[in-house]
Amino acid sequence: MANLKYFTNGLLKENPTFVLVLGTCPTLAVTTAATNGIGMGAATTFVLVCSNLIISLLKNLIPDKVRIAAFIVVIATFVTIVDLVMKAYTPDLYKALGIFIPLIVVNCIILGRAEAFAQKNRVWHSVLDGLGMGIGFTLAITLLASIREILGNGSIFNFRLMSENASTILIFILPPGAFVTYGLLIAIVNKLKAKLSF
Repeated sequence: MANLKYFTNGLLKENPTFVLVLGTCPTLAVTTAATNGIGMGAATTFVLVCSNLIISLLKNLIPDKVRIAAFIVVIATFVTIVDLVMKAYTPDLYKALGIFIPLIVVNCIILGRAEAFAQKNRVWHSVLDGLGMGIGFTLAITLLASIREILGNGSIFNFRLMSENASTILIFILPPGAFVTYGLLIAIVNKLKAKLSF
């Protein structure tokens, strides 16, 4: 049960998107549709879990002077796997996410968890941390993407909620809408954190 805190930290208390405000570039750029949010979140979660696992296993073998370079090589390996698998099996999603798939290599959530957690903790705890942070990131960007898609397109997961003639708020699928929605969600999460004291 004590191990569960490593998993739940990323979901609520230290959510990378709404609390730590990490990974904002893909958060703002790819969240025009809920499917993009889930796709980006799943890719990031896979890389987080796998890189945390390997870095935790190798933490005593990596010299301090080349620590960051070694972390990037490990992360880049898993990003390459994700990139090739998505390109082969989900070409539409791969095209929608574009450059943000290879840019997972430099996503500060992944490098931050490698530096702050995986290199200092046990393997199982590092895996749980990566899973919790990844799921927290996925839920956060899917929520953001869902709100933007509903308000800006009148649909969710490409399923139409409104008729074609219904008026939508176009700004929500444009870059300013990403900032507005993201800011409002951060404010709501901060308010809930203060109220619930978690």
